[in-house]
Amino acid sequence: MKNKMEEIDEMIKEALTQEEAKFYDELGEQNMMGKLGGVFKGKMAWLAIVMNIANLGVLGFLIYCLIGFFNTDVTQELIKWGLGIMASLACMSMIKLYVWMQMDKNDVLRELKRLELQISALSHEK
Repeated sequence: MKNKMEEIDEMIKEALTQEEAKFYDELGEQNMMGKLGGVFKGKMAWLAIVMNIANLGVLGFLIYCLIGFFNTDVTQELIKWGLGIMASLACMSMIKLYVWMQMDKNDVLRELKRLELQISALSHEK
C-alpha cells in the first residue's frame, strides 16, 4: 500500500509545477510536535495560548486543592477539596480535548488541500 501511495505522490509531483510541488511537499504528514505547533498558528492561535494559560491556572488550583485535601481530617472538608480536585481534572481534560480537536481539524484541512492539488494536477494533465 505504501509503495502505491508513493507512486501516486510521484505522479502528482511530476504533473505539478515546481512551485506547486514545493507546496505539495509542505502538506505531508506531520509528527506530533508539528501538529501541536500548528495549533499555535493561524487565526485561532490566540485562543490556544489563552487556553494553555488557563490550563496552568487550573493546574495551580489543582495543586492547591491537593495540599488542602491531604492537610485535613474533617470529612466535610475532604469532600470539598475532592470536588475541587475533580473539577480541576475535568477542566484540564476539556482544554486538552480542545487542543486535540484543533490538531485533528488541521489534519483534515491539510488532506483537503492535498485533494485540491491532486484534482488540479489531473485537470491540467488532460
